[in-house]
Amino acid sequence: MATPRTRRRGGQAVKVVVTGPFAAGKTTLIRTISEITVLSTERGITDSTRKRKAETTVAMDFGRITIDRDLVLYLFGTPGQDRFDFMWEILGEGMIGYLLLVDADRPESVAEAAGILETFRNMARVPYVVALNRAAVTDNELVDRVRTDLQIPQDIAIMPCDATDKESVKNVLLALLYAVLDEVEAEAVRA
Repeated sequence: MATPRTRRRGGQAVKVVVTGPFAAGKTTLIRTISEITVLSTERGITDSTRKRKAETTVAMDFGRITIDRDLVLYLFGTPGQDRFDFMWEILGEGMIGYLLLVDADRPESVAEAAGILETFRNMARVPYVVALNRAAVTDNELVDRVRTDLQIPQDIAIMPCDATDKESVKNVLLALLYAVLDEVEAEAVRA
């Protein structure tokens, strides 16, 4: 029996996955927007990647944001290192969509994102958006290059993002929710 605090009348909780390469800003993004203390499985780095950051996610990050009284997003952040890629499918189970976060300051981040994107495309046919962390708002050349390099169709949003700015993160998540709603409406028309 649900307690009054957890019971949701007609409400829905949905799962969104935040994925991307190592050090793209996934944990930061979730911490920026989550209304609860983020459950994080970060551990100290002991290999050569320690130059970029001191800790890495080894299983997942978990946060929550209430959109309105009828909709709550559960945010699951994936590890970015390939050695933890077994978690991608586990975390992707049951997602309504995903956000692929790429570090715009590191050109190799786009190449690293290609394998992750391929895995998620094969895992589930759900809406997604691509967010370019640390990108200038008007960098259309970068958007075009990422679209070409990752073979992103024109109907998929690619947008600049600052993972440390709540409004920026909110805009990216709203773009994903709109993509999910568009897909739901398209399925209703096909039915």
